[in-house]
Amino acid sequence: MSLKSKGFVGGGGGGGGEIPCRGAVSRKWAFLLCLGSFCLGLLFTNRMWTMPEPKEVIRRSAIEGEKMNVVPGDCNLKSIREKQEPSDVLGEVSRTHHAIQSLDKTISNLEMELAAARATQESILSGSPLSDDLKDTESNGRQKYFMVVGINTAFSSRKRRDSVRATWLPQGEKRKKLEEEKGIIIRFVIGHSATSGGILDKAIEAEDRKHGDFMRLDHVEGYLELSAKTKIYFATAVSMWDAEFYIKVDDDVHVNIATLGTTLARHRSKPRVYVGCMKSGPVLAQKGVRYHEPEYWKFGEQGNKYFRHATGQIYAVSKDLAAYISINKHILHRYANEDVSLGAWFIGLDVEHIDDRRLCCGTPPDCEWKAQAGNICVASFDWSCSGICKSAERIREVHQRCGEGENALWSATF
Repeated sequence: MSLKSKGFVGGGGGGGGEIPCRGAVSRKWAFLLCLGSFCLGLLFTNRMWTMPEPKEVIRRSAIEGEKMNVVPGDCNLKSIREKQEPSDVLGEVSRTHHAIQSLDKTISNLEMELAAARATQESILSGSPLSDDLKDTESNGRQKYFMVVGINTAFSSRKRRDSVRATWLPQGEKRKKLEEEKGIIIRFVIGHSATSGGILDKAIEAEDRKHGDFMRLDHVEGYLELSAKTKIYFATAVSMWDAEFYIKVDDDVHVNIATLGTTLARHRSKPRVYVGCMKSGPVLAQKGVRYHEPEYWKFGEQGNKYFRHATGQIYAVSKDLAAYISINKHILHRYANEDVSLGAWFIGLDVEHIDDRRLCCGTPPDCEWKAQAGNICVASFDWSCSGICKSAERIREVHQRCGEGENALWSATF
């Protein structure tokens, strides 16, 4: 086939013709295509890349500035952070510890208020009249005290009570001053007789009208009921007075109040303390002997000893423990011996047992020698009698030879 038949037009002398192309795009469509691509590019760019906020720019600049603020001569940023971290950690630990202490104190105060409300409610429901101290508490609010000292006594112990009043227990205006200035409450603790309102109860009421130093319990008196009396004492004391410490002492024991206060003040920062002369005597399974333990089998084989607990002549517990007894008094088990019962109530708790031998000094010459050496005893008694033997006659002598002196009480700060 000739070239002419394929559509080529030839010409002589170097002349040529235009060759048409079907795939060519016009200039108009090319311009529109470029414009559309440009618009799509702008849209895509705005979605994928946004300008940072001014605050973010400032924050990043500050961080970069801190990183660049290097101590002269030390270009290791890691070492700088390591130097700063210990102080920050210690500060955080201190703040956390303070917060825990504040929370613990708040919980303790709430428990105290709950215990007081429960005691008041029970008194109203049982029909027993509220004491004057409890009425003052309800009307004036919870006043803070340092310690409450409950002197355990019985109906037959009038001479013992008078001997205590004549020696280490301030009377009249001095006792009132002791409460107002030192925050120390001292009361003889007693319940009522089996025939409530009988001659024994009337005798105590008459004695109370004269001295005003009794704390009456909703409890039937009896030697075998000392564990129950102790439990009711702490529950009642917590409901009547908001104190840091609650003490139980027998009425045949000599006590130096100022020395007792300074001793307890050393432990006031601790949440749960149990202070006394700690002992671990044998569990007596034989019937008929003194301090027989009917539930001896709970303590293992015969011949075993009790767990550590404070001797019953005198001991002190902090506010948290007294409130614990008050709240749980209906379910706390009572053993035959009062001091064993108290120790058992604290066995499963996080309690610090403080063994202070100054709470169990002997009578003269023991306490006298210690006083002359500058180590004044908190309490003195005879172990053989579980108290001062013939205390009504001898406690005055013990007070003269082992007492701290009246000025010690009024000059002491707790």
